[in-house]
Amino acid sequence: MRPVTGENGVVRGRFAPSPTGSLHLGNLRTALVAWLSARSVGGEFIVRMEDLDRVTSSPVHESDQLSSLRSIGLDWDGAVVRQSERFAMYHQAIARLPSERVYECYCTRREIREAAEAPHGVDPDGRYPGTCRNLTAGDRRALRDAGRRPALRLRSDDGEESFDDRCRGPQHGGVDDVVLQRNDGVPAYNLAVVVDDAAQGVTQVVRGDDLLASTPGQIRLHQLLDLPIPEYAHIPLALAPDGSRLAKRHGAVTLADLGERGMSPGDVCARLAESLGIETGGRPVMAGDLLERFDLARVLPGPWLLTPGEL
Repeated sequence: MRPVTGENGVVRGRFAPSPTGSLHLGNLRTALVAWLSARSVGGEFIVRMEDLDRVTSSPVHESDQLSSLRSIGLDWDGAVVRQSERFAMYHQAIARLPSERVYECYCTRREIREAAEAPHGVDPDGRYPGTCRNLTAGDRRALRDAGRRPALRLRSDDGEESFDDRCRGPQHGGVDDVVLQRNDGVPAYNLAVVVDDAAQGVTQVVRGDDLLASTPGQIRLHQLLDLPIPEYAHIPLALAPDGSRLAKRHGAVTLADLGERGMSPGDVCARLAESLGIETGGRPVMAGDLLERFDLARVLPGPWLLTPGEL
């Protein structure tokens, strides 16, 4: 499959972490694949900080994350973009959506969770149950008078979208009523990522397969906003020995942790390469050393399950 290119005929990939802590092995692995996928075909690569939540995001964590990327040999084109500096663009995008597609939602997370757990109320896809889709003006006024502040949601009409994933093959999934703006006025991730990818000319989105279910909704937003749709490649995650997502509690999962155990960034990069099916002969490598041997289609299909000895 030939990669999608932009108007300049060049592939443009990206890595977009949230600066809420140090990058762990799973994050670095995704970044490495995204970089290799773009650079191996002569493409461009950008880094974007998804720092919509300014309470948990930190410039200190951003600096640490960028340093970790550089340490394994990754580089990027242009300045790092921060979502916290682009709120006006996101609000403008919401205003461009058809008015009949946007509605106020007063549900709390607890109410949504309880609706899903109620007898006969479980949606097999875990989608929003539609509680606020058809509120009357009087209903909304009463909720506001009670002190509720609304989020904004996209009315999906329970549609579906199909796409070809470069790692997972043909995909077909339902479109949720995704949140467009939180009840505190902060734009939501699913909207921001769509606007940013289009604005930055991203043609290829490589990310963890935990985000696969969000892709149909993002594709729908691309369509409604008349924005180009990138190609997607969802790669298997790196998991802890118990099958859970990697976290600090599992041991040495960051470059700093592993450095304390005597592993250089080159050793870590080699370890990541081996997890992707790229032989290194046990020697330290940098990202650039892997370019000629990388093939996105040959990334190992299952999750990278770390063993207790590796942590």
